[in-house]
Amino acid sequence: MAHEVQGVVSLAKDAPVQLTTIVVPDPGPGEALVDVQACGVCHTDLHYKLGGIGADYPYLLGHEAAGVVSAVGPGVTEVAPGDYVILNWRAVCGQCRACRRGRPWYCFATHNAQQKMTLVDGTPLSPALGIGAFADKTLVAAGQCTKVDPRIPPQIAGLLGCGVMAGIGAAINTGAVTRNDSVAVIGCGGVGDAAIAGAALVGAHTIIAVDTDKRKLEWAKEFGATHTVHPDDGDVVEQIQDATGGFGVDVAIDAVGRPETWKQAFYGRDLAGTVVLVGVPTPTMQLEMPLLDFFGRGGSLKSAWYGDCLPSRDFPVLSELYLQGRLPLDKFVTETIGIGDIEAAFDMMHGGDLLRSVVVL
Repeated sequence: MAHEVQGVVSLAKDAPVQLTTIVVPDPGPGEALVDVQACGVCHTDLHYKLGGIGADYPYLLGHEAAGVVSAVGPGVTEVAPGDYVILNWRAVCGQCRACRRGRPWYCFATHNAQQKMTLVDGTPLSPALGIGAFADKTLVAAGQCTKVDPRIPPQIAGLLGCGVMAGIGAAINTGAVTRNDSVAVIGCGGVGDAAIAGAALVGAHTIIAVDTDKRKLEWAKEFGATHTVHPDDGDVVEQIQDATGGFGVDVAIDAVGRPETWKQAFYGRDLAGTVVLVGVPTPTMQLEMPLLDFFGRGGSLKSAWYGDCLPSRDFPVLSELYLQGRLPLDKFVTETIGIGDIEAAFDMMHGGDLLRSVVVL
């Protein structure tokens, strides 16, 4: 049978979101029905609302979530009713050329639930990142559910589903940061601070936080930043070099995604260093640089897709590190809110006044 629940929907570009009744079907083959317990308010949800990702309105927002599986469809073996899970938006197929080469974190055929959730009048909803978790229940592909230790609170666990994983993965998986490395992270919002936390976790000895907001630089110290750089104090690249004996960092992570910040990362790294782009550019952004600089500085230029994570591998490990007190995930939660408070959370996000609002259902 279908389930009528409350969900937060973006009906039109830049219109205020609405809390309304949605219809969630029972799971079909390969699908799982999840009772959502908590869901973070991510910038990606705001991008959907503003029309920055697509125009497939109405959108059912929310994707950074944890909850309990309440039912599964035919053929599902990965999870069972009662399992406590984090939702992910890259359910790997196991069959594409990336998966067959043993690189499932690059899966080129990730999938979502086949059935549509709808408004009461039958209008199909487009779930954000294939999840749609600002709702009491959501329908996903079973592969989008990753079992984790139920001792990790849902408002903490859900953060691993997107922003925190993207940042930690950018440092550890994509950037391959290791002990005694030096790292610069440009942009110290949730993703950037997660990259800082990841670099600290693996033993980077110098971690430089770069931001235009001095409040965020103070927050970055709580996640392991050893140095801070603000543009008012001088050229960003020169400040990074000054903190590293004049050489630049081993790994520079751009968590903003603008041409000017990418150039700071490029020139702020040491010779043969690595640049990781994890901030998402807009389609109109262009990069112009001398080609000789690419050759002359060597090294690697990488983009982090979802932190190059494999949820079945990474979510349980990071959950355990949190439970051991080695990964301060609770520091990412600025506030917990109700499902009717998401529009206000978007307003706070515009002002840079928080790291994460988390909806608790």
